[in-house]
Amino acid sequence: MNAIAKNFDAEAPVVPRPSPLQESWRLLKGNRLAFTGLIIFVIFFCTALVGLMLTSGTRPIFDPAMVRLQEKLRPPLSEPNLETLRPEEVPRLGVYLFGTDDLGRDVFARMLQGAWVSLTVGFVAVGISVMVGIFMGGIAGYFGQDRASIDTLIMRFVDIMLCFPSFFLILTVVALLPASMYNIMIVIGLTSWMGTTRFVRAEFLSLREQDFVTAARALGVNQWRIIFRHMIPNAIAPVLVSATIGIATAILTEAGLSFLGFGVPPPHATWGSILSDGKRFIFDAPWLTFAPGFAILIVVLSFNLFGEGLRDILNPKLRERY
Repeated sequence: MNAIAKNFDAEAPVVPRPSPLQESWRLLKGNRLAFTGLIIFVIFFCTALVGLMLTSGTRPIFDPAMVRLQEKLRPPLSEPNLETLRPEEVPRLGVYLFGTDDLGRDVFARMLQGAWVSLTVGFVAVGISVMVGIFMGGIAGYFGQDRASIDTLIMRFVDIMLCFPSFFLILTVVALLPASMYNIMIVIGLTSWMGTTRFVRAEFLSLREQDFVTAARALGVNQWRIIFRHMIPNAIAPVLVSATIGIATAILTEAGLSFLGFGVPPPHATWGSILSDGKRFIFDAPWLTFAPGFAILIVVLSFNLFGEGLRDILNPKLRERY
């Protein structure tokens, strides 16, 4: 009987354990809202890349800056008047998919260009804030107990930065600098690193007491190598969540600046500038407001949903929910 049981156990198939990436993907698919946010983000990313290819160059396929005064304020899906347009002015799709603005510019082409601007500003600004936050938070958390003055200095500086309303601080700095997309990305990034700093500092205060850090110190490993090689990879989970939600905040901030006239300067089209141009014709041409407004709403909501789902997935205490 024991021999039969041993043979049965020996022949039983061994089910391999899923990798952490496979487990995270399974949990993400189980969270419908987060998975929906991820799908919308992928669509937005592909749209931005396609928009860059179709609206850039000396002779773009969709020209967001082409003025057709005879075609101004045409409603969505309206056909162009071929008798008054030159061949190069006829829209590629044969219709004005999202209508035209007060200068006769194709709103669809301007929305494509605005998608790339929003994507660039969001990712670059968040990249800057994450790098600054990881560096500042890592120093404060690792040297906090050994050199309390460093931790105190960094955290008090964080508290001072948090005292200022972020949007008005950005608005003030942008108003003093020359109008440029690069300036906007840098300013947004340098004024939104405080949350990442706090997350990383809290993780470092916990990780610095772990056995692998103690072993690395005992082996004489350089402190900076311990921070960047061993501790930061283990503290990156809350940073990913913060970065995902930070992209939505950066896109919303850029749209707000462009709406107020302090954003990316012409000839670049942004969703905020399209929204600003359309506010004068909200009753005569409501599509000028609805198209960029809904785009901003959907993209920002998708990033927030994906970030919230990512936070739940990376939190071991909440994994049982899925």
